Amino acid sequence: MPPFCETEGGVVLSATIDRFAYGSLSPRSDDRVTIESVDFGLSLDFPVTEDPVLDGQLDLVKAAIRRLRREDLGGYDLVLRSNTPPGSGLGSSSTMMVALVGLLHEFYGLPLDQYEVADLAHAIERKDLKIGGGFQDHYAASFGGFNFIEFGERVIVNPLRIPDSTVNELEFSLLLCFTGITRESANIIADQTGRVIAAEADTLAGLRAQKELAFTMKSALLRGKLGEFGELLGEAWREKQRLSPMIATPRIREAFEIALANGAVSGKVTGAGGGGYILFFCDFKKKHRVAEALERIGVQSAEFSFEPKGMTTWRA
Repeated sequence: MPPFCETEGGVVLSATIDRFAYGSLSPRSDDRVTIESVDFGLSLDFPVTEDPVLDGQLDLVKAAIRRLRREDLGGYDLVLRSNTPPGSGLGSSSTMMVALVGLLHEFYGLPLDQYEVADLAHAIERKDLKIGGGFQDHYAASFGGFNFIEFGERVIVNPLRIPDSTVNELEFSLLLCFTGITRESANIIADQTGRVIAAEADTLAGLRAQKELAFTMKSALLRGKLGEFGELLGEAWREKQRLSPMIATPRIREAFEIALANGAVSGKVTGAGGGGYILFFCDFKKKHRVAEALERIGVQSAEFSFEPKGMTTWRA
């Protein structure tokens, strides 16, 4: 996330999972555009010949249409939904933006490679809408799979060839838990960014430590050293908390205490923090105990699978 990645270069170790943003685009015989958002229970209708007004209702969708719209091919119906709640820390808004870019470019027949899809989705969300955040979610959703991503003067996505046995064991060892709290990540990101600009020593030290940990965790993953990987995940969480006091809430601390007391090795909040999901690393034989203990305080757990494919479009 700027400004750190612009001055010191950033790296991210990421993997995509089987949580998706879905979209359907159907051409119309007139010049109207309709949008139905299943997640928000909202429907909109406006002419394709006009820029939709950004008024707080489905602005993510409208901003993509404003940037990419063409009048010569007529209107269309958009239906959008996601199986991850907005504000959950799993990159749901950025994934939806990548899906929208893919849908509109498929409709208009404009070829884009994975880098261009991610870059355009990032520009719409971060520049057009001025929503604070980093680059990583757009590139993860566009490329899919396990990647080591470098950010500096340009973005470089390095796909990682992880053996199936390692992927399977990693899935066995991880538990994804929803705190029940969604939040606006922009406030946490603004606080963190302000601390970087002010050159606060603890925040900068935390960012630099996380950068080094990304390299170390990548090495552990490629070598199949998952015990080491789990310990490093916990260290990454400790360093992340140095970025802003808004990241770890009492609810999050309570969930960590209970999980670790019942057999979890480590964990890390996904996204900006303040709520959303926590990813726990567990011994598989104790994983069910961790899940049961967390559910007693209303933290819902779920198993998941890693997803190797990124943004995908097709015509039917």
